[in-house]
Amino acid sequence: MVSIGEWVAPARLGRDFRWLLASSWTSNVGDGIALAAAPLLIASMTDSPLLVASGAVMQFLPWLLFGLHAGAIADRVDRRLLIMGANAVRALVLVALCTFLLMGVASIWMVLAVAFVYGCAEVFVDTTSSTLLPMMVRKADLGIGNARLQAGFLVANQFGGPPLGAFLFAVGSFWPFAVQAICVALAVVLISRIAVTKPPTDGEERPRTAVHTDIREGIRWLWRNPPVRTLVIVILTFNITWAAPWGVLVLYATEHLGMGPVGYGALTTASAIGGLVATFAFGWLERRFTFATLMRICLSAEVAMHLAFALTTSGVVAFAIMMAFGAYAFVWGTISTTVRQRLVPHELQGRIASVNMVGVFGGLVIGQALGGVIAQLWGLTAPWWFAFVGAAITLVLVWRPITHIAAAKIDGGEDAAH
Repeated sequence: MVSIGEWVAPARLGRDFRWLLASSWTSNVGDGIALAAAPLLIASMTDSPLLVASGAVMQFLPWLLFGLHAGAIADRVDRRLLIMGANAVRALVLVALCTFLLMGVASIWMVLAVAFVYGCAEVFVDTTSSTLLPMMVRKADLGIGNARLQAGFLVANQFGGPPLGAFLFAVGSFWPFAVQAICVALAVVLISRIAVTKPPTDGEERPRTAVHTDIREGIRWLWRNPPVRTLVIVILTFNITWAAPWGVLVLYATEHLGMGPVGYGALTTASAIGGLVATFAFGWLERRFTFATLMRICLSAEVAMHLAFALTTSGVVAFAIMMAFGAYAFVWGTISTTVRQRLVPHELQGRIASVNMVGVFGGLVIGQALGGVIAQLWGLTAPWWFAFVGAAITLVLVWRPITHIAAAKIDGGEDAAH
């Protein structure tokens, strides 16, 4: 019988992977706490919808401003040290925020400034962290490695962290951010234990180039690689269609479905529950189905989800749909990350990951803006119809190319990472 430790982090993935997993999970606990505590703090300081919304904008803006630069820098420096340094900045920013709160001098502008600086450091942490796994494990094990990292995000960031953050905020406004600072600092210690830190090279000394030159090199490689290029475009497109109704989900749930605030909270939690179920099933799915088949199923389920939300008026049905969304979204996220990591050379992992993330957040911004306008003009179900049509058209266009996207060749010569 397999032990829990072996199931969570199989020994074949190596010691470095376990340190990476521990660091990621610990950091996600802190970020999950802030997911609930940060909006509560901002709302306690202002009743301006614009300023409250500005707190959410601070999550996206750093990616659009510095995402590409973070990828280029991650490909030229010691990745472990970059993550440690960026996490140290995050911890110091949180300590400063706690100090302001304890002294009673914190203002909404201070909080927004802290959120922006924290978000900028997070861009470097998240981009660089995504490059470490391909350096640690065999290509054949990238799927299970990504699944375990995604599971930590679901459990800590989406499921366990927010309730803890709300509870700590009720005890005292500085407590959630103090605990978050401890989690981030502990993540620094854990990530310092890994040994694999530098991108592999071919042994030749490369001339120092400007960051913008490295960014252009990464974009040029992406554009000339049809499978990765198509994957990034698919992710951008589906994030636009997904974000359109998600931006008004609270109004859809409370007004159209009549679920109320508690029902809305349950609806958002349902996706985390579905994702947790998928964490247990991913290994079984990976062994029995090709990635191409699973990708088609996930994208088809996305189209069906939009249609179901557009048609239903039942909160119970919506809850079930959201659980299914959480399950297939977990599978899709794990597979798309794995496929990209298998296809991209080690020395370009940071740049291609950053382009992907800029596409993700760019899609969220575009989609939410479109969703707000569409809902204002045609009602709360209209964004779901927009998402259904847009996702369906995209699915038809990429149905055949998915075979080439998913067929990441596992080169025996590169299969042994380390």
